[in-house]
Amino acid sequence: MTRLTIVGGGGFRVPLVHSALLGDDTVGELVLHDTDPRRLRVTAAVVAAQDAAWRAARQGPAPAVRVEPDLDGALRGADFVFSAVRVGGTAGRVSDERLPLAEGLLGQETVGAGGVLYGLRTLPFAVDLAERVRERAPGAWVINFTNPAGMVTEAMSRVLGPRVIGICDSPVGLVRRAARAAGADPDAPGFGYDYVGLNHLGWLRRLTVDGTDLLPGLLADPAALGTFEEGRLFGPEWLAALGSLPNEYLHYYYFGREALAAVRAAEEPRGAFLHRRQADFYTAADGLDGPAALDLWRRARREREETYMAENRAATGGWRRDPHDLDGGGYDRVALALMRAVARDERTTLILNVPGGGAVGLLDPDAVVEVPCEVGGFGARPLPVAAPDAHQAGLMLSVKAVERAAIEAAATGSRPAALRALAGHPLVDSAAAASRLLDAAGW
Repeated sequence: MTRLTIVGGGGFRVPLVHSALLGDDTVGELVLHDTDPRRLRVTAAVVAAQDAAWRAARQGPAPAVRVEPDLDGALRGADFVFSAVRVGGTAGRVSDERLPLAEGLLGQETVGAGGVLYGLRTLPFAVDLAERVRERAPGAWVINFTNPAGMVTEAMSRVLGPRVIGICDSPVGLVRRAARAAGADPDAPGFGYDYVGLNHLGWLRRLTVDGTDLLPGLLADPAALGTFEEGRLFGPEWLAALGSLPNEYLHYYYFGREALAAVRAAEEPRGAFLHRRQADFYTAADGLDGPAALDLWRRARREREETYMAENRAATGGWRRDPHDLDGGGYDRVALALMRAVARDERTTLILNVPGGGAVGLLDPDAVVEVPCEVGGFGARPLPVAAPDAHQAGLMLSVKAVERAAIEAAATGSRPAALRALAGHPLVDSAAAASRLLDAAGW
């Protein structure tokens, strides 16, 4: 029986992973571990309610669910370990956003100064988890969703090699939304794409049906671009000039001034909003029966999804997410597709974060990149991609240097490395401000 352990099992989005497993027999047992007893208790109640409703309807297989407060106990016997941890909790995210804003810099969870601060705090835990997996569950595959995902996956890969694979729902969501806008079925035979980058820093460069590239036509069609999220975020003029479709997080790079102004104009930063709303949810749900907790979670989740990247939308005129935007790729479905392919050796192609192995020639083979991969019982193997253009290469090299400096700083406690990571980021314009940020963060 295949066992999946979720580290961060009290997390708000864990019920999505459980829901994806319902009706699929890839995972026979789901183990939830978290260091916060209340969060774990509430999430377990939501998951139990989902499970009960599913079994009552006799809709198909469902994994047995077990709560395990001890990390080592949760890891032993695991075939897959899903890492979805927020070190420092949502309060840490609030700090990561507010400290840069005080310096006139963008505060964001995974991008810029905020992302580097988050990485510096998270990397020691991630490496420790990798070492524990190597000792307690040496045959397990680690699926990393802990942010900053590219940086964290690379640090863990130095311990686990190819047995750690990073996932993100942004690239698959982009591909699917762009395909629909171009009039293509992303699930049809003959559909293909070309995507290259790092986590939260990638570009969709081809969108093909039976070998015909639909992307140039899409980029030249303002009406079609206006039907999906990335088209509205970046606008037809910039997309036509760029010649590709960027990952949504590149909005912080291409429209940094506008994004920063929108964050400052908001009633509260995104992290503060989530910190408050998730605290409200866990407080209100604690002690409720399963169905009531599930209903409350569904309403809280909808609010969270509808307000995702709200500041960026405000910076581009303000607009609401439509149903297709809310139903992009789903990291839960990416995780299930990955586990199915590995557990059953069912070959598929997924955009994943893995050591490039030479697939992206401008980076060394150990550098974790975000590219299409062939997935099977062997794990994830990067597929050949066209070389990044000069613009893409420049950003990738800069951000990879930031990631590696942060990994060095977290491993050694080196302030010079931490300063290189912060000051070297393309969205940080002052080494003096970076130094003050390190002081404020306790470095």
